[in-house]
Amino acid sequence: MITGVFKPAFRILSPSGRRGKLFVFIFHRVVDQNDALLPSEPDAVQFDWMMNFVKNNFRVLPFGEAVSLLNNDKLPAAAACVTFDDGYQDNFSVAMPILQRHGLVGTFFISTGFLNGGRMWNDDIIEAIRASPNAVVDWSEFGLDQYDLTTHQGRILAINAALGKLKYFPHMERNVIAREIAHRSGIPGNSTLMMSSDEVRLLRAAGMELGAHTHSHPILSNLSAREAESEIAQGKEELEAILRETVTSFAYPNGNSTRDLGMRDVAIVKRLGFLAAATTDFGVAGSRTNPFFIPRFTPWDRTPHRFALRCAITLGKTLGR
Repeated sequence: MITGVFKPAFRILSPSGRRGKLFVFIFHRVVDQNDALLPSEPDAVQFDWMMNFVKNNFRVLPFGEAVSLLNNDKLPAAAACVTFDDGYQDNFSVAMPILQRHGLVGTFFISTGFLNGGRMWNDDIIEAIRASPNAVVDWSEFGLDQYDLTTHQGRILAINAALGKLKYFPHMERNVIAREIAHRSGIPGNSTLMMSSDEVRLLRAAGMELGAHTHSHPILSNLSAREAESEIAQGKEELEAILRETVTSFAYPNGNSTRDLGMRDVAIVKRLGFLAAATTDFGVAGSRTNPFFIPRFTPWDRTPHRFALRCAITLGKTLGR
């Protein structure tokens, strides 16, 4: 197991102060046990060694605090954040205990519309494919395709193809289609996939940072300005009502800054009182990075050495930025 062997190199690549770099990890789920239909989501064992590596090689900070320090040229050497998007229940039941065991703080960006029994549109599709007894499903009436589910690889390909195509449908249409597909597959309307309001409060009571992620996770660039502001504001207001405190960190849904959001949306985020916002753009933030365009890094490697090497390469590519 790699411990702190990379720490000297990371401190050189990311020194303190003006030349500091902020490394922001992004996760969505941490499943209790390996889920064959979710190959990109780490299980508890994988996440544990990832956090052991992070603890021994980085200085981990809450997202909002880290961006503030970066903006003021006061970031410590080898600074990092551990962030989670959406509000999955396993963030509370699986990820948080592992973070606590390693003495780390995480930042959890919550889409409030799915708390207390909701389910996101993408999970409607995944669970429909998981539950389907059919060798082939035909979703052409919904503007999708036929998908061959006879093999495990076929199910993975079907999930990726259906999600990729449905993602950019109009927001409400996307949700209605996904829910109808789930319903026809026998998936109940209520779900335990997402956190409850009480679990969100317990995350905060445990010292974790909570950030907003809109109400219902739309792609902001597909909405009118009025709709985008309503989504962002509602998510902020609902999360603040749950926590009874001001929320100043935000993550854009989907979050690709060239496709999923624009300067209009950044202006809304600023106007609503957020101080920092995370994208899903790949990279590491430096002193010249706009605090409302903080990039993040998805740790897809599943062995400790490859994971460590990926971190070092990613930091190295940002030198001079």
